[in-house]
Amino acid sequence: MPIDPARALAAEPRTAEISWDHRDVQLYHLGLGAGIPATDPGELRYTLESGLHVLPAFVTVAGGGKGIAGGLSGPGLDIDLTAVLHGGQTVRLHRPVPPVGTAVSSTRVAAVYDKGKAAVLVLRTEASDAEGPLWTNDAQIFVRGEGGFGGERGPATRTELPGREPDKTVERYVREDQALLYRLSGDLNPLHADPEFAARAGFDRPILHGLCTYGMTLKAVVDTLLGGEPARVTSYTTRFTGVVFPGETLRIRLWAEDGRRVRAAVGAVERDDAPVLADTVVEHH
Repeated sequence: MPIDPARALAAEPRTAEISWDHRDVQLYHLGLGAGIPATDPGELRYTLESGLHVLPAFVTVAGGGKGIAGGLSGPGLDIDLTAVLHGGQTVRLHRPVPPVGTAVSSTRVAAVYDKGKAAVLVLRTEASDAEGPLWTNDAQIFVRGEGGFGGERGPATRTELPGREPDKTVERYVREDQALLYRLSGDLNPLHADPEFAARAGFDRPILHGLCTYGMTLKAVVDTLLGGEPARVTSYTTRFTGVVFPGETLRIRLWAEDGRRVRAAVGAVERDDAPVLADTVVEHH
């Protein structure tokens, strides 16, 4: 079997030193659509190096975002990348991410679940600097055709949305060039830029990175319900349920709960609110 769960789980973590500076953070924010209007004080916190705030979702690309790619090529894993889907993402912050930093990043397979027709790998990346832990980043990766080995199914991740109208609903336009800009933060998969490659993958045109939608949604939460303060976020999780095409509009519905949590549901407006993110929760203080 291409996936050997016992070997994958027992493998030594892959470690690397990563670094970033304000330019990496600014480029990431611009890739999420920050900076419109360019002189808006609320946008300048993401685009101007003086007083720069860091959206916690930046950790998915810090150091070039190589944790997932490296994790999929470890011991016990012989995976056809065409069978791989990014199923979900969780980021837990141990303290606010600085706009300039150096850290040691460690990536390992934290879990292997058996979903019947697919296996799910949880690739866990932990980063620490001289002052201690910074973040823990879990990517849930579906590998089609690799289930049925008799393993645990894993925890349920589905959550119910509140039975009331959203507290806020915002729309965010995805620019035609947004995937081209976002990919410069590290994910150069041609699926997001090359029409011929996208066609071979079964799409009419290149699609937006799921992690770009992930970042755009967190920015909407921070700007709308957290007073524009990214440092208030302590964790952020989502499940990817559909694709987004550049040129579409995201409709982001938000529910505030208990002063500590925001639930979100995200759909593509032009396709009758076809869901693209579900089971999305931002924990904050």
